[in-house]
Amino acid sequence: MHLLNLGILAHVDAGKTSLTERLLHTAGVIDEIGSVDAGSTRTDTLALERQRGITIRSAVVSFPVDDVTVNLIDTPGHPDFIAEVERVLGVLDGAVLVVSAVEGVQAQTRVLMRTLRRLRIPTLVFVNKIDRRGARDADVLRALSERLAAAVVPMGRATGLGTREAAFTPGFGPGVLDVLADHDDALLAAFVEGAVGHDRVHTALVAGTRRADVHPVYFGSAMTGAGVPELVRGIRDLLPTACGDPEGPVSGTVFKVERGAAGEKVAYARMFSGTLRVRDRIAFGEGGLEGRITGIGVFDHGTDTPSGAVAAGRITRLWGLADVRIGDPIGVPRKPYGHFFAPPTLETVVVPGPGTDTGALHTALTQLAEQDPLIDLRHDEARREISVSLYGEVQKEVVQATLADEYGLDVSFRGTTPLCVERPAGTGEAVEFNKKDANPFLATVGLRVEPAPVGSGVSFALAVELGAMPYAFFKAVEDTVRETLGQGLHGWQVPDCAVTMTHCGYSPRQSHAHQRFDKSMSSTGADFRGLTPLVLVEALRRAGTRVHEPMHGFRLDAPADTLGALLPVLAALRAVPRTADTRGEICVLEGTVPAAEVHALEQRLPGLTRGEGEFESAFDHYAPVARGPVPERARTDHNPLNRKEYLLQVTRRVGG
Repeated sequence: MHLLNLGILAHVDAGKTSLTERLLHTAGVIDEIGSVDAGSTRTDTLALERQRGITIRSAVVSFPVDDVTVNLIDTPGHPDFIAEVERVLGVLDGAVLVVSAVEGVQAQTRVLMRTLRRLRIPTLVFVNKIDRRGARDADVLRALSERLAAAVVPMGRATGLGTREAAFTPGFGPGVLDVLADHDDALLAAFVEGAVGHDRVHTALVAGTRRADVHPVYFGSAMTGAGVPELVRGIRDLLPTACGDPEGPVSGTVFKVERGAAGEKVAYARMFSGTLRVRDRIAFGEGGLEGRITGIGVFDHGTDTPSGAVAAGRITRLWGLADVRIGDPIGVPRKPYGHFFAPPTLETVVVPGPGTDTGALHTALTQLAEQDPLIDLRHDEARREISVSLYGEVQKEVVQATLADEYGLDVSFRGTTPLCVERPAGTGEAVEFNKKDANPFLATVGLRVEPAPVGSGVSFALAVELGAMPYAFFKAVEDTVRETLGQGLHGWQVPDCAVTMTHCGYSPRQSHAHQRFDKSMSSTGADFRGLTPLVLVEALRRAGTRVHEPMHGFRLDAPADTLGALLPVLAALRAVPRTADTRGEICVLEGTVPAAEVHALEQRLPGLTRGEGEFESAFDHYAPVARGPVPERARTDHNPLNRKEYLLQVTRRVGG
């Protein structure tokens, strides 16, 4: 039995979950097709998903296609839940990208296809809703080729568009050889010699699809079933099945974590190598964590069933790994788990409602962050506030509803603000010496801060001899530097800078005659952890920092005659069009807009463009704040910017 781990991806409302239901019905796994509107689908299991008719969490179902067992992963389509899609991509063998025959290529379609092509994931395209009024075929094919810059191969033609009798007739159309030959030199040579038969074309199609060079396109309807049998044959014949040695070392990746009925963690993982068994002790994550597998579930015929073991190639549910996190490797790490999409650029403060227990709220938000690690929690102990980072307003509404429905917690939110960063404006140095001036710590620390290239991260180097003091003290300084840079002079993270330790010193271990070690006379790690923030922020002060706000790159398709009303609004929202391209009656604008203004632009766009405007945006870069006051973020630490208050909080040995 072969295995295929297949992702279903689409822009919201393209019919992705309905297609999943139809595939399960076609395979004989379910007797009755569920409805998104009625909340009866197999994969949308959350109450909130059923209420809203959207997918929020990825779900796994399984169905057989001849000798292939397909593990199908239904992913969210709304851009606010792109983190769910991100985690699935790393475990796929192939994908089906669903596009609406009515709406055509949409913003999220472009984002998803760019990512699928960058990761070289073999992908079929299913143009859904050919039975709906307004359905198009040639226009959608053209958009797939032009707007997605993808080599598409129509696998047939649609008839009866826009009617209940709409159907899909399989067969290669004109131009297929040209597309395939562009990616297959042998086929091109055979074509020139006039020796190309159907089998040779099919062989080239399979090879090109599995290399992710070309993308077969099927037309159909998830509601009527038109085109779905042909899509199923394409899934079986064109996409590569899972590979991996079941006798090799155990290696897998966790892509989802949820809580079971008893509150225990359940990890969803893709096994790439080896065989994992119940009661096995296995390493996972980073830092030498280890756990014992207490339960295994595998997916088969639409559901997951208990199993004593899981082998390479399969998707599994695992019990027993109490500290597991999304992205953790299981066994031998396969490759570092990277982000394919930009992290959230917005932040909001969670406000407990009347009678809401703050301890219960903290626990609930922590569990939500386990399921979505890009919802980063930030605790402000002084103000007793919790902030969460988000992709957009819909995600905020879902968090609010989830807390109410699943945890019984009433919350609201403050206004959403952009997540800025700080960058050093120049070079700054500071030093404090042991037992001199107002330094109450038994430590000498000198630091130099310099700008570093964007994306390089924080580097820490030594301009002193490594043997000048115990290594543990150097480690304490480095760890504290990295922690302190989470909040710069204005409270924002300092993500890219070079820090060099220029001075060091300590008081050796001392003790009175016939007595124990005297802590008051000897340096400890706490001295270096306490002094480092004071030195670092002083070096930052001398270097100066500049706050940068997140900027989105955008593309806006709008009727050309609406530009007169649109351009002043773009200017007021600080959007800067870089290019403008008129295509018939449509003008395409591309440029940048502050993340803080994206939601306002999306809200105003329909009225400005008669409902015909199409807008897509994604994080592009950080840019210096050029207008208005410098954004400030409340600190959550002991605030080394205020020396007196800091020392009162951190140590009792206050000098000066």
